[in-house]
Order: sequence, then C-alpha cells, then structure tokens
Amino acid sequence: MSFSDSETSSGNASEYKPFRQISRDRLLYEMLRSARSPDSKAWKVLIMDKVTVKVMSHSCKMADITDQEVSLVEDLFRRRQPLPSLDAVYFIQPSKENVVMFLSDMSGREPLYKKAYVFFSSPIPKELVNHIKSDTSVLPRIGALREMNLEYFPVDSQGFITDQETAMEELYGNVENTRRFNTCLNNMAIRIATVFASLKELPCVWYRAAKESDESTATAIRESVPTKLADAVWDMVSKYKSTIPSFPQTETCDMLIVDRSVDQIAPVIHEWTYDAMCHDLLDMEGNKYMHEVPSKTGGEPEMKEVILEDHDSVWLELRHTHIADASERLHDKFTNFVSKNKAAQLQQRGRDGNELSTRDLQKMVQALPQYTEQVEKISLHVEIAGKINKIIRETGLRDLGQLEQDLVFGDAGAKEVINFLRTNQNTTPEYKLRLLMIYAYVYPEKFEGDKASKLMQLAKLSPDDMKVINNMQLLAGTTSNNKKSSTDGGFSLKFSNQKTKQAARKDRTEEEEETWQLFRFYPMIEELIKNLSKGELSKKEYSCKSEPSPSPSNTQGSARKNSQPTQTAPTTAPHSMRSRRTANWGRARASDDGYSSDSTLKNLNSDFKRMGKRIFVFIIGGATRSELRVCHKLTTKLKREVILGTTSMDDPPQYLTVISPCYPFLHLFSL
Repeated sequence: MSFSDSETSSGNASEYKPFRQISRDRLLYEMLRSARSPDSKAWKVLIMDKVTVKVMSHSCKMADITDQEVSLVEDLFRRRQPLPSLDAVYFIQPSKENVVMFLSDMSGREPLYKKAYVFFSSPIPKELVNHIKSDTSVLPRIGALREMNLEYFPVDSQGFITDQETAMEELYGNVENTRRFNTCLNNMAIRIATVFASLKELPCVWYRAAKESDESTATAIRESVPTKLADAVWDMVSKYKSTIPSFPQTETCDMLIVDRSVDQIAPVIHEWTYDAMCHDLLDMEGNKYMHEVPSKTGGEPEMKEVILEDHDSVWLELRHTHIADASERLHDKFTNFVSKNKAAQLQQRGRDGNELSTRDLQKMVQALPQYTEQVEKISLHVEIAGKINKIIRETGLRDLGQLEQDLVFGDAGAKEVINFLRTNQNTTPEYKLRLLMIYAYVYPEKFEGDKASKLMQLAKLSPDDMKVINNMQLLAGTTSNNKKSSTDGGFSLKFSNQKTKQAARKDRTEEEEETWQLFRFYPMIEELIKNLSKGELSKKEYSCKSEPSPSPSNTQGSARKNSQPTQTAPTTAPHSMRSRRTANWGRARASDDGYSSDSTLKNLNSDFKRMGKRIFVFIIGGATRSELRVCHKLTTKLKREVILGTTSMDDPPQYLTVISPCYPFLHLFSL
C-alpha cells in the first residue's frame, strides 16, 4: 500500500500547524485535491461510509469540500445514480463489506464512475488488498489506492474523540463478553494511532499501570484497560515507522493514557466557564445552539441554528473565561462597538429624535454590513450569557457551586451538606445527585450501612440514583472498604491534624493568578500533565512503553524515566492576586473597539511555531469541558501543544446516563 507523504504533517514540516488544521488540510489537499486525472472532467463525486462521513464533517465544511471540485457527496450503501463521465473519490473504512461494495460499483462493463480514487481511513488487511487486485476489470479503473490513516474526530482545535459513547459499558461492563471488549479496544487503538499517523509523531506512551493485588478477576480487568490500550497503540504506531514515508524513527512527543477513574469529580461538578455553562445549563445538541430571530417576512419569529466553534471569534475569546467575566466583557464589547461604529451612532441619534441628513444616511448604509454582522454576533452571546445568568439566579446555583467546591477543598463536610439538603428542597434532583456524588467521593465512609439511604431520603432521591453513586464509587475505587490511595493525586486527602475535614484537591489559590469566585476547582489531569512535562510522574502508578530519546528541540523537557525534574521558566508576567480579571491563558487578544478577537486567529500560527514537543492525553470513558480547558491553559504555560483525546465529550447530564444503573458496572464488581 502506498501512503501519500503529506506536506501538512508536522513531523518534518518547516511550518508548525495546529492539530485540527492538519486534519483538515490532509482531507482537503492530500486526498480530495490529489484525486484528479488529466483526461477527466473537473468535478468529481465523494463517496463515504457512516464512519468516514463523521470524520469529514468534524474537520471540513461543505463549502470546503465543494471548493475541491466535489459536486456530489454520496453514501456508500445507498442506491446511487451512475455517473460514468465523472471520477469518484472513495473515503472508506477498510472493511470487507466496504471493499465488496466498492468493487461492485466499479466492476463489469458499465461501472458507476469513470475512475476511482480509493482512500482508506486506517490500515487495510493484506487479504482485502489481494481481493481488490484479483478483480482484473476494476484494476485499470483505480486511479489511487492509499491508506489515509485518518479515523479520528476533531471536536476542538486541541481535542478529538474516537466516537465511542458506550466505551464505559463495553470495557467495564460484562467482562464475559470478550469479543465486545476486544472490538471496542481495537477500534479505539486504531483511531488513536491514526492521530499520530496524520501528525507524523511517534509517541512515548505513558499509561496508568494496573496495580498488583489479590482482587477479583473482574477488578483486575478494569485496572488493566489503560495497559491493554497502551500496548495496542504502541504496536500500531511502531508499524508506521516502516509503512509511512518520513515517519520519525525515534519518539517525538509524549502520550498519557488514563481512564475515567482518575477523576470522578470533574464530570459532575459545576464548571463555571462560559463554555461549560453553555453545555451544562442550556439545551444544546453538541455545539449547536437554537435561538429565535425576527422573521424576514414580518411574521412569527423563526428558529435559527448557530454553531459555537472556533470560527466565532467572540466564542473563541470568551469560552474559557468565568461566566461573570464573560458577561462583563460582553457588556464592554457592545458599549465599545456602539461608541465606535458610525451606523450604530447614527441609529442612536435617530432614536433620540435628531434629524438625519442625507450624508448621515449614506454613512449609515456604508457601515451597515459590518454593523449588522457584529451586532448579530455580540447580541447572540449577550442572549446566551443572559439565559445562563437567569438560570443561575433562579436555581440558586451559586450556593450549590460554593458547597461543591468547599467539599472538594476540605472546607465543608456532613453538616454543610445536610443543612443544604434541608433548606433547599426545591433544588433539582440532578443537582442534588451531583452534590452527593462529590460528597461520596470525598467522604466514602459517610455512605456505609444505612447512612446512604438516610441521605437519599433527605434529598428525596430514588434507589436508582443511589445506584449511580454506587457505580461512581466502584469505578473510582472510593468505596468505604477500598479507599482511594492518597498517592493518586500526589498529595494527602487530609490537610493537617488541626483540620479534620477531608479534601480531594490541594487548594492552589495562592499559586494561581485567577481569583474569580467559584474558580478554584481544577481537574486531576492538570497535575498529571504538569508532572509528565517535568518528568515527575509517579513510577508506582505510571509506566512507559519505551524510553523517550533525548532531543535538543524539546526545550521544555519531556517526561523521562530516571530523569531530573527540569525547571520551566515563567511564561507570564507577575499578576496581582487582587485582580478580578481573567488569567492570561484565558484572555484572548481583543482590541478595544468591540470588533471581537480576530487577532486570536491571526496570531495562532506564530504562537505554535515556538512550541516544544506535543503532549497527548487520552481519557478512556469520556472527558469534560474543564479537562479540555486545562489543555488550552497548559499549552500556553508549558509552551507545548497539549491535545486531549477521549472516547466521547460528556457534559454532566450525559455522564450521569453513562454510569446509570442500566450500565452493568455492579455486575463487574460483584464477581
């Protein structure tokens, strides 16, 4: 099999490109643009299966695809009209049924298309290659037969998923179903490996090692999942050294594999950033937000769909800021915009009763396109922030959020939880369940015997809700009989002898420059990534598949066995702890004219050119918005692009569903 040596891959390229851009460029230029023969017509057909169409849609818009002279996008398994004058690009998984369907399209006297350019999303087995070669009528009609090795789904400029929402059930559920377990793990490894193929990176694979114990076979299987995944990823990526031209022969980046048990608080605690609040409190489907807009015909208001992603510069600026800071910035942004935009000024004069001259009207018309675009963009986010703040007020979320964080940092205990449940009877069942999950993680002994049922009665929660807490404890290993080791977080669960309340996190308020209220919480992977970068991962808990090779290009220092910790120079200027403004990592480069933060996008490439080795973190069982935020934050702090991978991006309501009683974790631990 041949593999196209992409100029967009970063491993040996002169220009360092961000992760998501590389994925997009490979699909558009390495695949679609290259699929062209001298005697064919300009336009072509793109044919995909149910997986590759998702891959494409996560990286490219329809306009991008059309720009590459694609006139029609088709489903491989639907009946298609013959277009014998056009070439076809097949972007498909290397499965037997896909190959059979492709051969049926192109065989015989009247093939569906003139020529076929076939790109497989992952390595194709030799037997399927031989099956294609055996059809002599098809071979002359094949313009290209390549492995693209791109089968992951970018969800952020620094994040991707393997699109396995049921991974938790398949890997930690019924362990007797070994076929399901192996299929899930193999697909996960294939998709992770194609990330490194696309970026031309050879990782030093770190993973959370299984503990040696006399526990049940089922528990041992659960503990071994990160190890098995690390083995599979390393085996697949190692093969690229001989199959992909210009693929590095020594390690160029670091990868850390953990599972969801590494942090059971992050998926359920209320995260107070604009991004997390949007997905937690609003009825959004992925990144899609629906809102009412005035009808163009003067009728009833219409519903409009907007996508909150990187192309929206206001979203890009605000997404990782505290919701209170985001609200303030939006107010300032709108005020500055109105004060500096001619159309807005003239419109205001008209509202005040002043007569507008013909010259004034001409100026307004000239400024209207920009005025309309910016007003719509800012107004959208003003509306979203307003909805979020209204929900916070109506649900009393500030008090709940304060209690959640006090529990995590050892400033609250049983008394405060019981008092909250007694005095806040109208709090939604979901919020009370999330609070008790945090409480159970920090104080597992409070759920012994009939204590748990009494708490559930006080909270007016159902037996099924109690099972959710049990599943969480079992997955995290925080049952009263099996308390989580204090080494997991790198610090003791208790502060001093004088402070009897327990804590699940070390309070870093004095160390951080961010002082917004309810912004103390940080996910556990933040500490793990820092330790990995400094070469200080716990050797008791983490193992490595290979010794990383010393490299002069890694100025920040990668994690190495038996290496000395390296000092990382400060990347930001001193910051007053009295300031209420957002930390430097969360503050986009925004001009004061209210025209949002387009400079954030303009400066992106120049920032990445100065980066050290990449760090990849993969979380089995779903990741959170707070964990994605941390990757952006540490990219700036460590001067290393940190990329988060996971089986799915889960917001709190989704995560509660994942570990609900319908997912048989209890079966796993009762064996």
